[in-house]
Amino acid sequence: MAGEDADDREEALTKLRKLLADELANARLAKAQLAIRASLGRTTVSEAYQVGGPVPSAVTVAALARAFKLPNEKRDLLLALRHRAAGGDGDGDGPIVRGGPGRPVEEWDPHDLEVHPAGTEPEAGVRATRALSGYARRRHDEVLGKVVRAAVAGRSGMVVLVGSSSTGKTRACWEAVQALARTGWRLWHPFEPTRADAALANLEKVGPRTVVWLNEAQHYLGSPNTGERVAAALHSLLTDPERAPVVVFGTLWPEYIEKYTALPPPGAPDSHSRLRELLSGRTVIVPEAFDEAALDTARDLAAAGDEMLRDALGRIKGHGRLAQDLAGGPELLRRYQQGTPSARALLEAAMDARRLGVGLHLPQAFLIDAAEDYFTDHDYNYRSPDWAEAAFAALAEPVHGKQAPLTRTATRPARRPPGGSVLAEVTAPVGRGTVFRLADYLEQHGRAERWYLCPPASFWHAAHTHLTHAEDLTNLSLAAQQRWRRQWAHHLRQRALATDTSNRGPRLIRMADAWEKSGDGEIAEALAREAAAAGSPYYLTFLAKTRAKAGDHKGAETLLLEASAAGDFDSLTFLLDLWERGEGPGRAETLLREVANAGNADALIHLASLRERAGDLKAAEAFLHEAADAGRTHALIRLSYLRLEVGDHEGAESLAHNAAAAGDSMALSLLAELREAAGDREGAEVLAREAAAAGDSTAASRVVERRENAGDYEEAETLALRTANAGSTEALDLLLELREEAGDREGAESLAYRATGAGHAWALHLLAEIRHAAGDHKGAELLAREAADANDPFALAMLAQMREDAGDCEEAETLAFRAAGAGNVFALPRLGLQRERSGNREGADAFARKVSDAGYTMLLASLAQIRAQAGDLESAEILAHEAASARDPDAMVLLGELREKAGNHERAEALFRAAANTGEAKSFRAFARWPHGLDPDGSPTPPWF
Repeated sequence: MAGEDADDREEALTKLRKLLADELANARLAKAQLAIRASLGRTTVSEAYQVGGPVPSAVTVAALARAFKLPNEKRDLLLALRHRAAGGDGDGDGPIVRGGPGRPVEEWDPHDLEVHPAGTEPEAGVRATRALSGYARRRHDEVLGKVVRAAVAGRSGMVVLVGSSSTGKTRACWEAVQALARTGWRLWHPFEPTRADAALANLEKVGPRTVVWLNEAQHYLGSPNTGERVAAALHSLLTDPERAPVVVFGTLWPEYIEKYTALPPPGAPDSHSRLRELLSGRTVIVPEAFDEAALDTARDLAAAGDEMLRDALGRIKGHGRLAQDLAGGPELLRRYQQGTPSARALLEAAMDARRLGVGLHLPQAFLIDAAEDYFTDHDYNYRSPDWAEAAFAALAEPVHGKQAPLTRTATRPARRPPGGSVLAEVTAPVGRGTVFRLADYLEQHGRAERWYLCPPASFWHAAHTHLTHAEDLTNLSLAAQQRWRRQWAHHLRQRALATDTSNRGPRLIRMADAWEKSGDGEIAEALAREAAAAGSPYYLTFLAKTRAKAGDHKGAETLLLEASAAGDFDSLTFLLDLWERGEGPGRAETLLREVANAGNADALIHLASLRERAGDLKAAEAFLHEAADAGRTHALIRLSYLRLEVGDHEGAESLAHNAAAAGDSMALSLLAELREAAGDREGAEVLAREAAAAGDSTAASRVVERRENAGDYEEAETLALRTANAGSTEALDLLLELREEAGDREGAESLAYRATGAGHAWALHLLAEIRHAAGDHKGAELLAREAADANDPFALAMLAQMREDAGDCEEAETLAFRAAGAGNVFALPRLGLQRERSGNREGADAFARKVSDAGYTMLLASLAQIRAQAGDLESAEILAHEAASARDPDAMVLLGELREKAGNHERAEALFRAAANTGEAKSFRAFARWPHGLDPDGSPTPPWF
C-alpha cells in the first residue's frame, strides 16, 4: 500500500513538471526570466523543474501559474497535482499551523503588508505581485535569512531593520518570509483598530510557527502609554519555549531608533527601558544606497528581462538609491518642487504637521487653514476660489508605483461591544470625516529639509481650531514649547487637556517634563500637581529629586509629602533618605506610622526596615506580617530573610513558597538558593530559570556561583549559558569574573568563546575589559579583536582607544567609525576628546571635522565648549561655527553667546532665534531674554499672561 502511494506521488510530480515545462516552452522564457515574472528566487524556480528535486510548494506553483497567465482551470490542475505529489498535506513541506492570529504566509499579498509597489500599474487581471521588481539581496538579507533558518530549526528570533523611507526594509522582510511560506508558517499583521491596540490584545495568543509583522514599528513601540507594554509582551513571546518558534520582523526610521535606545539623563524617567532591552542586538541598518555587489545582481536581473530594474538603474547612476527610485521617490519630490503654489502650501503644512508629531491622518479642514501663511503675498492674492479643491485633486494623482503626494482616505470609528473593555476605555476614538495621508518619502524629505523652520501662525491656529486628538495636540504643545513659542504652547496644552478623556495623568507628566527642561519650573510643578490629582503622582517625586540636587531641601520635602499622600511609594523611600541624612529617623518613623494608620501598607515595610536597623527584630517581623496580610508579597520575602538570620531555614522556605505562590519572582530566587543549599540541585536550577524568565536575574547567578565554588564547572557553565540565551546575562558575567579572579584564565577564555558561539560576543569584550584593568593590555587587545570581529560595537570602541593609546591613530579612527556604524556613536567623541585631553589639539580638530563630515556634529560642539571654557574664544568660535553650519542647534547657541561676548548682539540674536526654531536645542539659557516667548515669525511675544 505504501509503495502504491509513493508511485502515485511520483506520477503526479512527473505530470506536474511536464505541464510546467510545456508552459515554459509556450511562453518562450528562460528560467531566469520566469523567476522575475513570478517574483521567485532563481533557485526556487530551478528546483520546481529539477528531476529528483523536492516537491514545489503551493505558493511556488501558484506564482508560476500567474506568471504564465493560466486560466483558473489549469492553475487548479497544477495545484491538485502538487497536492498529490506532496502526499495530500497542506503545503508539501510541513504541517499548517492552525489557531492563533494570522493566516498562512502564501495567502498574503505583499502590498497588504505595506511593501512599496514599483514601476507601472499591473496588467488587468494580474495579481499585484507583478508590480514588484526582481530582488537583489544585500547584507541585511543575510541577517534575516539567518533568523529564518534558526526559526525553521525551532529557535525564535527578532530583527528590526532600520533605515530611511523607501530603502527596501519592508521588501527585505517580505523576501525573507517566503522561505517560511513553504513550511506552512502563518503571518500576523496587527492592524485593527489601531496597531498598538491589536498587538496588546493578541500577542499573548500568538502560537508557534508564526511571523509577527511590525512594519513601521514606531506605531507599536513608540507610544508613551502602550510602547513599553508591547515591548514586554514581545519579550515574553520570544522567550516562551512553549510558543517557539516565532519570528518578529519590524522596520523603523533612524530617528525613532535613536529616540528609543538613548539613555535618559541622570534622574530623568526612563520611558523606553523595556524597549531598549528588546531592541538590543536585534537591529540591522539598511543603507540608503545599494553597494556594488547588490547593483551587479540588479544588473543581472535587468539583463534577464526585468524592465523595472533596467529603467531604474538608468536613473540612479552616481548614487545607488535603487529602492527609493523603484518606490517613486524622485517623482514624488518633483511633484512637490514643481507643483503649484497651492499644492506646495498644502504639502509643506502636511510635512510640518508630521514632523511636529501629528498623526498619520491629517484633516482636510486643518490642512486648508494651516496652508494660509505658506503662500507668498503674491500667490495668496492671486489664488482662485477653488484653489484647495484643485490642489487636493492634483496631489491625489499617483506617480508610478501607485503612490500619491497626498492621499485621500477616510477613517472609521472603532466598533466595540456596549460597555467596552479596559482597552476600549483607554483608546481615544477615531474621528470621522475626510482626512489625508502624506507620502512617506515626502514626509522624510520634510523632516530633513525643514528641520530648522518653525511653522507660521496659520499652522498653530489651524491646529488649535481643527485638531481633536489629545495626542496630536499634546505633541504640538511640546513642539511649540521646544521652539519657545510659549503662548501657542500654553493654548495647545489647555486644549489637549480639555480634549483628553482617558490618559490625563501621563499626558500631564509629559508636559511637566518639557516645561521643567525648558527652565519653567513653576508651570512644571503646577502640571505635576495636576497629574498627581489625576492619579499619577510620580512626577512630583522626580521634581523633588531635582529640587534636592539644587539644594532646595524644603521644596523637595514639600513635593515628596504631596507625592506620598497621593500614593507614590518611591517618594517615601526618597523622603526617608532625606530625613535620615538630615533630621534623623525619629521624624521618619512618626510619618510612617501616620501613613500606615491611613492604610498604606508600604509604610509598614519601611517601618520594619527602621526597626530592623535599630536591632528590634521582633517589632520588624510584626510590621512585616501586617504588611503581608495587607497584600504586600514583598514583605514575605523580607520575613524569609529574617528567618534565615535566626537559623530558621524551614520557616524561611515556607514564607518564600507563599510569596512565590503570590507571584513574586524574587521568592523564586530565594527558593532556588535554599534548594541549592539543601542539595537539591535539579530543583534549584528549575527555580532559578523560572525566576530569570520572570525578570529576576540574580537567581541564576547565585546558583551558578555555588556550583562554581563547589567545583561543578560544567554545570555552572551550562546554566549560565542557558539563562543568557533566555535573555539574562548576569550569571554569565559573574562566572567569567569568578574564573578570571581565580586565575583560571583558560577556563574564562573557553567560556567566553563558547558564549560568543552562542551569539553573546560581549562575553569576549567583558573578558577583555577585565584583562585590561589587570594590566594585561596585549591579552585584552587580542580578546577585544575577537569580539570586534563579531561586530560588538563596544569592543570596537575599546579597540579604538587601545590603538589610540598605542599611537596608531589611523586604525583608531577606522575602528571608532566602525563602532559608530554598529550602533556605538559615543566611540567617536570619546576618541576626539581623548586627543584634546592629551594636548593633541590639531589631531582633535582634524578628527572632529572628519566625524562631522560623516554626519556626527557633537564632537565639534564639545570641543568648542571646552575651548570656550578654557578662554580660547577664537578657536571655540571657529569650531562652533562649523558645528552650527552642520545643523547642531546647541552649537548655534554657543556661537551666539560667543558673538554676544564680542559685542555683535544682532548676529547673536539671529543665532538664538535660529536655534529656537529648530526645536532641538537642549540649552534654553539664551532664550530667557524672551520671557514671554516668540511669535511664530520669530519676533518677541508681548506680555500675555
